[in-house]
Amino acid sequence: MWGAQAQRGIDNYAISGLQPFPAFIRALVSIKKAEAIANAETGRLDAKRRDAIVKACDEVLAGQHIDQFGLDPFHSGAGVSMHMVANEVIANRANQILGGGLGTYEHVNPNDHVNMGQSTNDVTPTAMRLAHLDLTKTLYAELDKLADVFASKAVEYENIVKPGRTHLQDAVPVTFGQEIGGWGVRIRSASARLRAGRNELCELGIGGTAAGTGLNATPGVRERVCQLLAQWYEEPIVPAKDLFASMQTMAPFIRISSGMRTAAIEVSQICNDMRLLVSGPKTGFGELILPAVQPGSSIMPGKVNPAICEMVNMVCFQVIGNDTAVVWGAGAGQLELNVMMPGINFAICFSATIFTNAVRTLRTKCVEGMRIDEARAKELMDLSPSLIVTALSPHIGYARSAELVKRALGEKRPLIDVALEEKVMEKEKLEKVLDALLMTKGGVQ
Repeated sequence: MWGAQAQRGIDNYAISGLQPFPAFIRALVSIKKAEAIANAETGRLDAKRRDAIVKACDEVLAGQHIDQFGLDPFHSGAGVSMHMVANEVIANRANQILGGGLGTYEHVNPNDHVNMGQSTNDVTPTAMRLAHLDLTKTLYAELDKLADVFASKAVEYENIVKPGRTHLQDAVPVTFGQEIGGWGVRIRSASARLRAGRNELCELGIGGTAAGTGLNATPGVRERVCQLLAQWYEEPIVPAKDLFASMQTMAPFIRISSGMRTAAIEVSQICNDMRLLVSGPKTGFGELILPAVQPGSSIMPGKVNPAICEMVNMVCFQVIGNDTAVVWGAGAGQLELNVMMPGINFAICFSATIFTNAVRTLRTKCVEGMRIDEARAKELMDLSPSLIVTALSPHIGYARSAELVKRALGEKRPLIDVALEEKVMEKEKLEKVLDALLMTKGGVQ
């Protein structure tokens, strides 16, 4: 159903073998549908053509003809080729609906009717905003669900004590609830940052046409288009205050990409912590037990790896790399237009898609089924007197406490036994001071 201009794009840009993201196709087609309705309301487009264009758009939005939009994501500057694919596919299908043939444009022309009052200059950044609103809504919902699971696990394990670690060395005790609860708060904060960044995406520069001038656009159409898109996308979409600024800047895309990068860094670091805590299980920390999703080795029977966490790490690295592509692309804008929009769009759509799927998989196949090895945690607590000696310092001083630790470690004996032998305080008080769970509550024991 595509035409000559789209075919040139297909011939010229056999680059990645990838396809456009469905969310971006939906965005382009939604703009074309809204423009047809709005232009008909002004009397500029007749009802017959409007109905045919709207019907063609509705078919695509329902999942038909998606294979007709098969242009490589890396194509001509500013997205001209992809924009023409949309114009030609919709025009050809509208002609069929009106009884015409493909490529004749006898009833509906891709430039005169489907693209009425529009330009690649304003359609591409508008479609990008809509697609990113669509994809990031799913992403932050998944981040919130992951945060909820962490919060639930934090309550479940709120009184199970474990060794704290700083510099990867033994530190004061913490509870699993405190550690996992921190993970949940961090994910929720990352989700909130991402949501806040979406606000700028709701300001659309549609109607700016060529260079932001609004040339050939009928007055009132842009407001009506934004109204329709706000209804269909269920977002607070409004016309941009300045059409020139909305076309020149990629700042909203930088912000949304940065929000995903920050979330990816948080998720990746938490996955690294989980991999450390599950390490061993006998020769490492071994405090955490993750669901076994596959054999861990082709040669070592019984080996199980933290495979889901490893996959999520890789996705997070890709998201961080995509953000670099967005930054470079945004900085390459010149004068009235940024021609790097197709690359920026691909990077953000790719990040949002793979990150959403990775976070969902982390939650459903890993975090929901993770358990704590309480016996192992207690064993590690008992092995290191340095974990609990800090609570003694306010009572007997730092230097005296250090001497007790050195002796306990040297003799491989429990700290409390050495402290009782040294008669640093009465047994009842000593037991209270060295109560690991009480130490996690803060204050002086």
